[in-house]
Amino acid sequence: MSLKATRTGIVLRPDPTRVLFRPFDLGSTTRTLKIIARVNAMTDAEAAAKLDEVIREFGGRHYKLERFLLQRFEQIKPHLLTDETQSPDRQLLLGAYFTMEYSLESAALFNPSMVWHPDQTNVPPGYKRFVLSLRATGEGHVSSISFRMGYIDEEGKIVLRKPSRYVTAPDIVPNHRFNRTQFERKLYELRLENSIQEKMMTGLSEEFSLSELEQQIKRVLAQYRYNAEYDTIASGLLALAKSNYEIHFDEDQSLDERCIFPTSPNETNGIEDARFVQFTDDNGDVTYYATYTAYNGRVTFPQLLETKDFTHFSVSTLNGAEVSNKGMALFPRKINGKYVMISRQDGENIYLMYSDDLYFWQTKELIVKPTYHWEYVQLGNCGSPIETEEGWLVLSHGVGPMRKYAVGAFLLDLNDPSKVIGRTTEPILSPDENEREGYVPNVVYSCGGLISGRDLIIPYAMADYASSFATVNVDELLAELTGKKKPEAVESVTE
Repeated sequence: MSLKATRTGIVLRPDPTRVLFRPFDLGSTTRTLKIIARVNAMTDAEAAAKLDEVIREFGGRHYKLERFLLQRFEQIKPHLLTDETQSPDRQLLLGAYFTMEYSLESAALFNPSMVWHPDQTNVPPGYKRFVLSLRATGEGHVSSISFRMGYIDEEGKIVLRKPSRYVTAPDIVPNHRFNRTQFERKLYELRLENSIQEKMMTGLSEEFSLSELEQQIKRVLAQYRYNAEYDTIASGLLALAKSNYEIHFDEDQSLDERCIFPTSPNETNGIEDARFVQFTDDNGDVTYYATYTAYNGRVTFPQLLETKDFTHFSVSTLNGAEVSNKGMALFPRKINGKYVMISRQDGENIYLMYSDDLYFWQTKELIVKPTYHWEYVQLGNCGSPIETEEGWLVLSHGVGPMRKYAVGAFLLDLNDPSKVIGRTTEPILSPDENEREGYVPNVVYSCGGLISGRDLIIPYAMADYASSFATVNVDELLAELTGKKKPEAVESVTE
C-alpha cells in the first residue's frame, strides 16, 4: 500500500469581514468633477456631520483610515477647479467619497505556502514560529497575498494564531531607484530596445527614479505628438518600470494585518500562487523569495518578491527566454555556484533551470514527464524543493481524469538535481469527500511546505476555496522514494 498523508483537520476558510480600503475610481473625469462639486456645495455643518457618520461607521473597521482618506484627497486634488484651501474635514470627506472597502478573501482563501518566520524571539522552548502566505480572492476574482502566523509546538502540532480583523495594503516606496544597466537588459528581453527607447532614456543617470523616467518620456512625446510607435514604446517603458517597485508596511502592524494587493500594470487582475522560500546565500545571508504569477486579464507574467523581514518587499519582473507559464519555484540555495529553479514552461512537464543572475533565465532542461494515471493531463511543482539528507524533496501535483488534482512527490540528487532518484507512483494526498466541493471542484494544491522534526508539513488548498494542512513522515516518504528500507528509529534533526 502506498504512503498517504495524514490530515490535521485544521481548516482556514475565507473571512468576508476582513476588508481593506481601496481607491474608488470612477474612470470618468466628468463624474469625478460632479462629485467634488456636490461635496463642496455642502455647508460646513453638513460636511462635518457626514464625516462624523463615516468615521463612526468605518473607523473601527480599518487601520489608520484617516491617513488613507487624506492620501485619496491628494490624489483627486488636481481635479479641484481652484486653489482655495479646503478645511481638514472637507479633505477627509472628499477622500471618503473616492474610497471603497474591498473584502479581499470573500470568495476564497487558498494555495498556501509555508516558511519559518524570520523572528524566532520569545518562542517557548521546543516551539517554532512560521509564516503562512495564502492567495486571497475577492470581488471580481482579484487575487492578492494574505498572511497568517502560527507555530509548531513541542509535540509537533500546528497552532494557528487568530488573525486581526484589520488588514491593509502596503505603501509604495516613492523614491525607488532603477539600475540602468539591468533596466536596459530587461528592455532588450522585451524587444523594446531601439532608437526611440534611447531617446526616451537620454540623460538618465546610472540610477534613476520612475518620476525622472516619466519626465523624460513626456519631453520626448511632446516632440512626436500623436505618433503611435512612440506611444507604444512609452507605454512599454512605463509598464516595465511600474512592474519593478518596492513596498513597505508599518512596522507596528501585525503580519496577519498585511496584504500585498495588485499594484503594477501586469497585476491588474491579480497576484496568484506565491511560492515562498527561505533562501540562504553562499555568505550565509538569508532572504525570503517568492515567485508568483501576475495576471492582467489576458497574459500571465512570472514575477519575484523578495524580503528580509516581511515588512519591506522588492518586486521584480523575471526575464529571459525561458520565463513563461506558471509554477516557477526557486531552490533554497545555490547549487554549484548557480541559482536553480524548478519550472513548467509547457503546461505539462517539469523542467530544471540554472542561472548566474536571479532575474534572468535563459535555458531549461526537462527532468520529469507525466507517467502515472493520476498525472496524465499535467504535472507541476508544489513550491520550492526541500533539502533532505537523501536529496531535494519536491512536492508535485498531477491532474488526472475529470480534472482531478492530487499531490505526490519526487526526489532529486543534491549535487545534480537533473537526476531523478525516485517518485511516488500513487498520490500521497487526493481530495476526499469533504474537500471536493468548492470554487474549483476536485482540487488539492499546495505552494510549498516545510519539514519540522521528522514530519513533512503540507499546507494545501481544498477545491480552490479554503485551506488545510496534512503531514507525512519524512523517513517513510524518503524510504519510498529511494527504495531503501526505513530505519527502525531516527533521531530528530535540528532545523
